[in-house]
Amino acid sequence: MATKKAGGSTRNGRDSNPKMLGVKMYGGQAVTAGNIIVRQRGTEFHAGANVGMGRDHTLFATADGVIKFEVKGQFGRRYVSVETA
Repeated sequence: MATKKAGGSTRNGRDSNPKMLGVKMYGGQAVTAGNIIVRQRGTEFHAGANVGMGRDHTLFATADGVIKFEVKGQFGRRYVSVETA
C-alpha cells in the first residue's frame, strides 16, 4: 500500500530556453569583419553596406568599420550598415 497519495498532474511547468535575440552592437561602435550585429527572427533589420545576412536572419559585419543604423524607403525599413574608414 502506498504511503503517499498520488499527486495530480499540472498543465503548467513548461518553458522554452532563451534564444538570446536582439541588437548586439550599437550605432557608432567599431566592429571587425564577422562580428554579429543583430540576432533576429525575420527581417526586423535589413542588411545594408558591408553587412551580411545569415540563414537565420542574423546580421553580421563583412568588413571592419563603424556601425550605422538608418531608416530608409517609403515603408520605413531599418537598415544596418558598416562604414569603413
